[in-house]
Parts: sequence; structure tokens; C-alpha cells
Amino acid sequence: MTSPVIPFVDLRAAHAEVAEEVRAGFDRVLADTSFVQGPDVAAFEEEFAAFCGVPHCVGVGNGTDAIELALRASGLPAGAGAVLPANTFVATAEAVVRAGLRPVLADCDDEHLLLDPVSAAAASGPGTAAILPVHLYGQQAPMAAVHDLAARHGLAVVEDAAQSQGSAQDGRPPVGLAATSFYPGKNLGAYGEAGAVLTSGPQAARAVRLLTSHGSEVKYRHETLGFNSRLDTLQAVVLRAKLRRLARWNELRRAAAARYASLLSGVEGVRPPRETPGNTHVWHLYVVRVPERDRVLAGLQAAGVQAQIHYPVPVHLQPAFAFLGHGPGDFPVAERAAGEILSLPMHPHLTPAQQERVAETLDKVLRQI
Repeated sequence: MTSPVIPFVDLRAAHAEVAEEVRAGFDRVLADTSFVQGPDVAAFEEEFAAFCGVPHCVGVGNGTDAIELALRASGLPAGAGAVLPANTFVATAEAVVRAGLRPVLADCDDEHLLLDPVSAAAASGPGTAAILPVHLYGQQAPMAAVHDLAARHGLAVVEDAAQSQGSAQDGRPPVGLAATSFYPGKNLGAYGEAGAVLTSGPQAARAVRLLTSHGSEVKYRHETLGFNSRLDTLQAVVLRAKLRRLARWNELRRAAAARYASLLSGVEGVRPPRETPGNTHVWHLYVVRVPERDRVLAGLQAAGVQAQIHYPVPVHLQPAFAFLGHGPGDFPVAERAAGEILSLPMHPHLTPAQQERVAETLDKVLRQI
């Protein structure tokens, strides 16, 4: 008998928890015909801002737009450099280009695969105007070092917080100006595309809100050139229902991460992830490092374990960013990690029995290579 597949993310189980609330919310929106900027959008913005411990949240169309709009709201000079890690999803760099800026890449640290402050400092210089720390896999980048670097070089700080909803560092949530994504697989996921910009500054919040709605605060009066990137009301309904459960879901992710750590402690060849001291990790992804990664991944998938890779190709080696002029060897830590990293199934509905099977299968595959 074939064993059931262990999904990488279980969106069906998450939906089952919120289905009645979502259905009632959809019925309310349909009855009111409040499809664009309906009351649920404002309610979600207020609730998510409170959850994150910041005064302002502006809902937008998706996470990539959120980064671009946060950068545009920062008033940076056209063509200026923005420092970001080579080990990130391509959207971080893509948003920099879309905002009229120039990606300036830095390496990641070998232990946590987060932005390396030393590499970021070496990359900063004349013409650099911003730094984008990426809170990767569920924990925050080294923000004290980032803010110190920003102060020394006069850099704006825009945080890519797409993978860290509910995280904290030294007891504090992301502060300043941060962008997040509500792509369905995120810790707080919509039923389609959605995102938000979080900020402690009222001026930045107003600037983002103007940009999301054709540069208009009053109908048919446009103060600046803007975009159409508003949070959909139906998605706000979904996000409000899931937000009520996010703290508990993150606790379940932390419990699952601790269970993985125990189960994998005796598996030879597995390099487990590490939580940076002071971070409250929300384990969006559980990323181990293994030898012969591609063979291991194929073995897991053949056995019904839906593992993935985040991310197999660093930004500087993507064809779309060849114009930056980088090549193999420029960011060695990110490149080496890209050949070793393996994301195991991780979600709040993951069962101990499923995790035991993941660990046993991984051990078996590693013994065979």
C-alpha cells in the first residue's frame, strides 16, 4: 500500500478552521457589494497593525508591490543603490528595480543564511541610499547591525518581512518600514494575492496609501502618479479570520520545529537550522542543509514527502539580473547554500506522525547516497 503524501503546506486544513467565518464574511461583502476598499479592509489593517505592534498598516495588492511601494514612499533618488542579500526570493530584487533603484547585492551568513552585516557594509558606499534586510524563513535579520550600518551611511531601511509574520527580535516586532506578503502559503495567507506595508511613520503610511490608489486621497483628485494596488475586500475577510488564529498557528510551528530538531539530531549528514539569539522565530520554513541535495530531494519526493528548495539559484545568478555583472564565486556563502538547502514540510497542521515519517525517510535517503 502506498503511503499518503505528506504535503509541504496544508492549505485545506487551514481553510477547514476558518471556512464558516470566511463564508459568512463573503456573504456580507456580496450583500453590501463592498468589493473595493470595503469595511473589512480598514478593519484588517487596524487589526494587523495591532498584531504587529506598529501604528500603521496599508493593505496592497501583493507582497512585491508592498516592497516597491515602501521604497517609493521613502523618497529615494532615482538610480540609487539598495543593498539586499543574494539569498532571497527574486521579488526583493525585482521590486528594487521596479522602484527605479539599483540592486546592490551582499552575501548571507553561513549559520543562519540571513543578510551578513559585514558583506552589506562592504557593499555600501557612495550612491547607496537604502538597505533591505530580508527576514528569511521566519526569523528577523540582524537588525541592530542593519540600523547601525544605515545610520553610518545615511541609508533608508525597508524590511522584507514576507516570511516573518508574528516574529520578534529582542522582544520587538519589525519597526520603521516593512513590507509583507499574504501569498497563500505564508504564515498568514490569503486565498490569492495580497500584501501590506507596515510603518511607524504617519507620513510614510499616507505616501503608500496615495500610491496604492492612483495617487488619490479624494476621488478624481490625484496628487501624484500612483498605481492600482489595493487589498481586495474578499481577501481582507480571509485574512481577518486567519489573523485570529495566527498566534496559535505560529506556536504550533514552533512546536513542530522543536520536534524536527529532536527527530533529526541523530540523522547523519543533516545540518539543522539555527535560531539567532534574541529572535522569536515563526518557522515559515524549516530549512536543513544536506549533501547531494538534488538526489535527496528526489528521494523524498519519490517517497511522498513534498520537500522543496528555497532558493535554488541566488539572485546574482538569475538570468534576469545578469545586467548587474556578477558571476559564480561573487557571493560564495549564498552559492554554497543554494546547493545544500532543503525545505521540509512545515505548517501548523503537521502531525508528529508525519514528522516522524519525514525524518525516517530523510535518514533512509541519506544512507543510500
